[in-house]
Amino acid sequence: MTSAKPHGPVLVTGGAGAIGGVLARALLDRGHEVRVVDNLSSGRRELVPSSPRVTLTVADVRRPAEYEELLRDVSQVWHLAANPDIRKGTADPTVDLENGTLATFHLLEAVRRHDVPRVLYSSSSVVYGQAKVFPTPESYGPLVPESLYAASKLASEALLSAYAHSYGIQVHMFRFANIIGPGMGHGILPDFLAKLRKDPSRLEVLGDGRQAKSYLRTEDCVGGMLLAGDRATERVNIFNLGAADRISVREIAEKVVAATGGTARIDYTGGDRGWTGDVPQQLLSIERVGALGWKPRHTSAEAIDRTLAELLIGPSH
Repeated sequence: MTSAKPHGPVLVTGGAGAIGGVLARALLDRGHEVRVVDNLSSGRRELVPSSPRVTLTVADVRRPAEYEELLRDVSQVWHLAANPDIRKGTADPTVDLENGTLATFHLLEAVRRHDVPRVLYSSSSVVYGQAKVFPTPESYGPLVPESLYAASKLASEALLSAYAHSYGIQVHMFRFANIIGPGMGHGILPDFLAKLRKDPSRLEVLGDGRQAKSYLRTEDCVGGMLLAGDRATERVNIFNLGAADRISVREIAEKVVAATGGTARIDYTGGDRGWTGDVPQQLLSIERVGALGWKPRHTSAEAIDRTLAELLIGPSH
């Protein structure tokens, strides 16, 4: 592979999403020219930073002809574009194959043609499946995904590793916990608030409420990715990113009800998980990225509280 300027232009797929928009701004603050590619199926134009050094190209990652010229001279590609909804992929098995695995393959082929030296990828903790070790380290295995979304993330990781070893690309893969923050259009908080807007007297919660997971703020997630991207120098780098603790669905439901007047009844549908493919218990080991100098600024409960306040009254300034 040829080398590119370390501070040259950067391409961000999915850069109009809630995480992508924060990442684009952070890269802009670092002095990069940022080229965003997003098909706007779930992303929004207003999440892309407004700057002469940021461009948004509305294109499908599966079709490099729509954006390939943007790869010229880029120093790195941040690949965040994907279907963001696990349940959508279960309802239509082609969704994650097309928008995850195949999109990653087509992007990597374009990266190879243009000699881009680095790709940084947003994977997910769901690649672990129902882990039996908590906190779950990156070395845990075997990896047994339980949803098509998880299978797509794991398949994309395999492609990235193979391209790294076959073509000399350096890759960083980040296995996220539940990422929350302003701009999120789906997830536990937007879902709960939407239900209460429809029926303020009752909040239906899928499962028994004992599901417990780690929640990480968007800005903490982006900070972890940038730090690991700067400091991890292996050919293939894999990192968990999450809070150091977790919070139960029951606790989150109670917080949402209290914040919206405290009168809604919480009804649980029962069962140990919310939906097919849901991983009810999750807590990631963050020792590997911690050894590089990163730690989240918020606990899971603090991340929930801050995001809930932003969704109800708007982000603080």
